[in-house]
Amino acid sequence: MTVSALSDRGLTQTASSASEPRRIIDLRRGGRALGGSYLYHGDALITGWHSHDVHQIEYALGGVVEVETDSAHYLLPPQQAAWIPVGLEHQATMNPDVRTVAVMFDPELIPQAGDRARILAVSPLIREMMIYALRWPIDRRPGVAADDGVADAFFRTLANLVIEALDHEAPLSLPSSEHPIVAAAMAYTKEHLDSVSADDVSRAVSVSERTLRRLFQESVGLSWRTYLLHARMLKAMALLAAPGQSVQDTSSAVGFESLSSFTRAFAQFCGETPTSYRKRVGGTPSGAPPARQGS
Repeated sequence: MTVSALSDRGLTQTASSASEPRRIIDLRRGGRALGGSYLYHGDALITGWHSHDVHQIEYALGGVVEVETDSAHYLLPPQQAAWIPVGLEHQATMNPDVRTVAVMFDPELIPQAGDRARILAVSPLIREMMIYALRWPIDRRPGVAADDGVADAFFRTLANLVIEALDHEAPLSLPSSEHPIVAAAMAYTKEHLDSVSADDVSRAVSVSERTLRRLFQESVGLSWRTYLLHARMLKAMALLAAPGQSVQDTSSAVGFESLSSFTRAFAQFCGETPTSYRKRVGGTPSGAPPARQGS
C-alpha cells in the first residue's frame, strides 16, 4: 500500500463511527498550508463519519470510491472527482484496489464553495495538476520560503480551475431520506438490484405499493422506479470499473433481462455504451509520483 504522510487509513483512527459524535479532522495537523495533497492506494476502507477543516477534491485514478452524506450517496468512478466542502459531514468507502489523489484547499482559496458534495467531470489539466500537487503533502511544515511561495501560487491557480469545474456536476448520486420507511426501502432496493420489484420492497417495509410510491415522491421528489434505475446505473458503473468484469455479467447483476435493454439504459444515463465506458475507465491512468513526506 502506498500512502503519503497523511492518508485515509490514518484518518480512520480519529474519525467517528455512526454511534459516536462526528468530529472535525485537522488534516493539516496544526500546519497552516494554503493547499496540499495525499495519495491513497490500498485495501478496502471505510473512513467513518467526519468533516474537514479544509475543502477537499478527490480524483479516482483507479477503482471506485463511495461518499455518503446526510442527504445523498455519491459514486466516484475512475476519472471523476468528488468535491467535499469544508465542514460537510461525510463518510467515504474505498473499494478494493482503489487509488486516489486528494487535494485540500484552505477555505480562503475557494470562499463560495457551497455546502454539499458533488461529483465533477474534471478536465485533463485539473487531473494532471492534482497529480503534480502530490509533491506538497497537506500536513507539511513550513520549509524553504521560495518553495512555500511556489506551492501557494500553484494551489491558488488550481483553486481557480476548481471553481470553474464546480459548475460541471455529474449526476452520480442517489438521494437519502430521514423517513424511516423510505430509508428502509432504499436500503432493500440497493441490496436486491438483480431482481427487486415494487411488490418486493413494499412487503419488505410493510406498506402498500401505493403508499411506497407516495412516500418516495414526498420524501425525495422522485419515483421509486426512477430511484431504482439510478441505483442500477451507479452499481453498473462501479462493476464495470473492475478488471475483467463483462458487460453481460453486469447487466444480469443489476437486474436487466436483456443486454440490449441494459445497453440502451446505460447509454441514456451515462452518454456512452457500457463497452466504451469499460474501456475508458479500465485504461491505465497517468502515473502519480511518490508523495514527498512532510518535514
